[in-house]
Amino acid sequence: MYSEKVMDHFQNPRNVGEIEHASGVGTVGNAKCGDIMRIYLDIDENQVIRDAKFKTFGCGAAIATSSMATELVKGKTVQEALAVTNKAVMEALDGLPPVKVHCSLLAEEAIHASLWDYAQKNHITIDGLEEPKTDIHEGEELLE
Repeated sequence: MYSEKVMDHFQNPRNVGEIEHASGVGTVGNAKCGDIMRIYLDIDENQVIRDAKFKTFGCGAAIATSSMATELVKGKTVQEALAVTNKAVMEALDGLPPVKVHCSLLAEEAIHASLWDYAQKNHITIDGLEEPKTDIHEGEELLE
């Protein structure tokens, strides 16, 4: 059901914890399943992500996607991190079961939320970055 990479990132998650005085912190949830993901970024003066950490309350797939997302953004510029999509997270984990795709969406939104926080704190605009959702299902009620 889960790939070896998903199991590895769940059983041995990378970058767990908090960054004190983080450059940006983003928290996103999923009211339907109860998962909550928080990503912390340490960004240098050249807008390069020096470090990324996470705290996630959720299922194994949520923990694995958090772990992989932090691995994918470390060492990248803010603009490159913005381009990390849920599909990139899933591909890096060798896929997720269809019922767990929402976990990769949480990871993408948590990255965006932490970048948004960084931009707000520094009074800058990051091209292509929109105000993040606090819940990945925000706005869906309009579609139903």
